[in-house]
Amino acid sequence: MNTMGRFFRLWMAVFGGIGFSTLVSAESLGNLAQYPPTGINLTITTASDGMPILKPMELRLFSGKYYRLTIECPDVIDDLSGWRVEMPEFLRNVHLRLVTIGDIEVHLQGLSFHAIECDEVGSAKVSFVSIKPGSYPVYVGNVPLALDRPIGEGGIQKGGKFSIGQITVQ
Repeated sequence: MNTMGRFFRLWMAVFGGIGFSTLVSAESLGNLAQYPPTGINLTITTASDGMPILKPMELRLFSGKYYRLTIECPDVIDDLSGWRVEMPEFLRNVHLRLVTIGDIEVHLQGLSFHAIECDEVGSAKVSFVSIKPGSYPVYVGNVPLALDRPIGEGGIQKGGKFSIGQITVQ
């Protein structure tokens, strides 16, 4: 038997049980390099009572899709009136690609970060591929320093004003 015949028999022995149509039609849920990302927005404003308002309160995404989330803070007055955005459970279940603040781009390629603080009017962009379906909280609350707490402290700030939105990945 020639070499090609042996290769074909070996191939059929290994892959024959799987089925050729299964091999041909198998697809990935996403392409981590697929461009452009789908744009989504989260705007954080301040209510008259000082509470943060998230618009929208819930973002719905699809697993395996490439997104660029723009977090906008249009009415921050100073460092102490700003908002801290935390979404650690969500960030553990995505593949991060890029964080952009102003014209500065940070290429993460899967690494993570803890929070984004809106200390002044502006926006930040986070590009990612959502990986794991689920519902993930998005905490938006006072910057810790505004409550005499240590800079960079994470979690819900006791005595502060906050809202909790949600990101749902299907």
